[in-house]
Amino acid sequence: MLVAVVLVVTRVFFFEPFRTQGESMVPTLRPGDQVLVDKRAYRHRLPRRRDLVVFHAPGTGDLTLKRAVGLPGDSVAIEDGRLVVNGRRQVEPYADPEAIDSVYFGPVRVRPGRVFFLGDNRLDSRDSRDFGAVPAAELVGRVRAVIWPPSRW
Repeated sequence: MLVAVVLVVTRVFFFEPFRTQGESMVPTLRPGDQVLVDKRAYRHRLPRRRDLVVFHAPGTGDLTLKRAVGLPGDSVAIEDGRLVVNGRRQVEPYADPEAIDSVYFGPVRVRPGRVFFLGDNRLDSRDSRDFGAVPAAELVGRVRAVIWPPSRW
């Protein structure tokens, strides 16, 4: 009984597994990969750029996993298929610039208390280009590790 209580408390307040769906985070994560989400990570701070974050998507409330690319006050754009933050092209080894559905986007300014997210597979990602920057209150947590399949450790 004690073990069950500890497991429930851990899942509710600290860590939770999350199963990826769709192709939006390929090649970093594949459909069906399971990750461990640290639910404490953003209780008192916002994500850092490049963090993988689980959040409730605006409009639908669906749990979604994307990469944080823009923080409050940042200007975010896509120029010639490349991410540009505050006028500087970003090095993104995880994103294929040839697989981006929009060659140009923005620029948009990220409002206070919000975070701008993109999928790594920009060609197949519903992200902040569609629903805007996400309020901090909707953040669930930071991805800490891939827990399944073991071949991806």
